[in-house]
Amino acid sequence: MLRSARHLDLETTMFGTSDSPSTDLSQDEVNAPVGHHASRATNSAPRLRAQCSSCILRHVCMASSLDDSDVIRLDSVVRNWRTIKQGQALYRAGDPFQSIYALRSGSLKTVLSHASGREYVSGFFLPGETVGLDGIATEFHTCDAIALEDSAVCVIPFHLLETLCREVKSLQQQVHRMLSAEIVRETGQMMLLGNLSAEQRVAAFLLNISDRLRHRGYSATCFTLRMTREDIGSFLGMTLETASRTLSRFQQDGLIRVQGKQIELLDLDALDKR
Repeated sequence: MLRSARHLDLETTMFGTSDSPSTDLSQDEVNAPVGHHASRATNSAPRLRAQCSSCILRHVCMASSLDDSDVIRLDSVVRNWRTIKQGQALYRAGDPFQSIYALRSGSLKTVLSHASGREYVSGFFLPGETVGLDGIATEFHTCDAIALEDSAVCVIPFHLLETLCREVKSLQQQVHRMLSAEIVRETGQMMLLGNLSAEQRVAAFLLNISDRLRHRGYSATCFTLRMTREDIGSFLGMTLETASRTLSRFQQDGLIRVQGKQIELLDLDALDKR
């Protein structure tokens, strides 16, 4: 596999690590209630004030390219943040599009439903990534966003963000980069599913996780997978059995060590060559 596969711009998930930096959420805040849909959450959950200027994820989130004065203006748009319990939906397919969401802690997956009734995992999201862009085109969400663990998101009303983008050019450019990244991600996903073997898909997935975690200050070689093996298989276009067999084969070959959901990457270069 080409080394560039490590940098495929796939959506990834949040993984706990033994040396993960702490977040700025108290336990009471993590346990705050939230509605099942975005539209309901606006009215049912307590309004916890979000502050981009003091957030530890500022360097990987929407505020990363803004100077201090523009970050303060963004604070006026990112009015609150909300918590989602494991298994709850931040929004469902068909819900009216009102806001986009910057993941503050935890992890989410997005799920598409086919007319046949089958469901497909379309992405995993980790802190600093933005969820909800699917609703911009039609003003309705096209997928479900489900928490893989207790998570928190900053709520960004899209109409307010649009107004601020007209006034702050650097923010407008950042939003354009986010939308462009979605196109790149979709292209990378098509290449992943259409041109790589099962082993190459799983290796590229693990290496992408490694790069994303390193960028956020987490361990690049030891992390906990918050999604199920079935979720991984669905995302990579393979069965649960194939995903599990591939991980077992990597462990037998000494490339990784697996203990439950905990994974340690033992040989990044060898994984890259699968």
